[in-house]
Amino acid sequence: MDPFIKVCGIQTIEEALGAVDAGANTIGLLLGISSVVRDRIRIETGQKVVDAIPKRVRSVMVTNLLDLIAISTIAKFVGVSAIQIHGELPVTEIGKLRLLLPDVELIKAVHVVNNEALMEAIGYAPHVDMLLLDSGTQDGLGGTGQIHDWGVSRAIVRAVELPVILAGGLNPENISAAIEKVDPAGIDANSGLEHPDGRKDFEKIRAFAKAGRRLLKPWQAQKKS
Repeated sequence: MDPFIKVCGIQTIEEALGAVDAGANTIGLLLGISSVVRDRIRIETGQKVVDAIPKRVRSVMVTNLLDLIAISTIAKFVGVSAIQIHGELPVTEIGKLRLLLPDVELIKAVHVVNNEALMEAIGYAPHVDMLLLDSGTQDGLGGTGQIHDWGVSRAIVRAVELPVILAGGLNPENISAAIEKVDPAGIDANSGLEHPDGRKDFEKIRAFAKAGRRLLKPWQAQKKS
C-alpha cells in the first residue's frame, strides 16, 4: 500500500492533476466550511475536481461543519472518498455519520496545541479510520504554516492503533526531520507547497512526495517498530 501523501487546499482541476503528477496520492478539498478561508471552494468545483482525478487518488472533504446532514449531503454530491473532520464533533455523532456514509473514510483532525491532544486522540481513535495531527487555529481548520510539538505527535502515534497523518507547517525542507521524529503513517501539507502568490508549487510537491515515499513506513510495519 502506497504511503498517504496529501496535498491540501486544492482549488482547481489543474492543481489536482499537477499534484498527482508530482507524486501526491491524496488531495484535500475545503468544502462546507463555516468560516472564510482562502482555499475554500464551491461544492460544484469540488465535484469537477473529483471527477477529473484518477480513481486511485483519495479525495478528502475537509470540513468544520457539525451538521451531519449537511456533511453527508456535500460528500455524496461531490463524490469524495474521505472526510476530514475538524471541530468538536462528539464521538456519538461520528458514529451516526458512519451510518450515513458507510463507504467513506473518516479522518479526525486533532490540533496538537498541548499535551491534552494525546487524550483527545485516544478518545477518537476507536471511532475513525485515521487521525490527522495539525497545528491549531482560531477557526479550527489548521493551515497555520506553523509546526507543533512533534514530541506530542510521536506520543500519539505510539498510543493509538490506527494510521496517524502528520500535518502542520510541513514543507520539503523539514519533512524528512518530521517523519524521522514522529514516524507517521502519512503526511499532509498545504501552504508549505505553494508559491508566494498561493498557487501550488509542483516542484515543492515533487520533493515533498519523494521524501515521503522514501521515509514513510507502511502502517503495519510502523506498529511493529
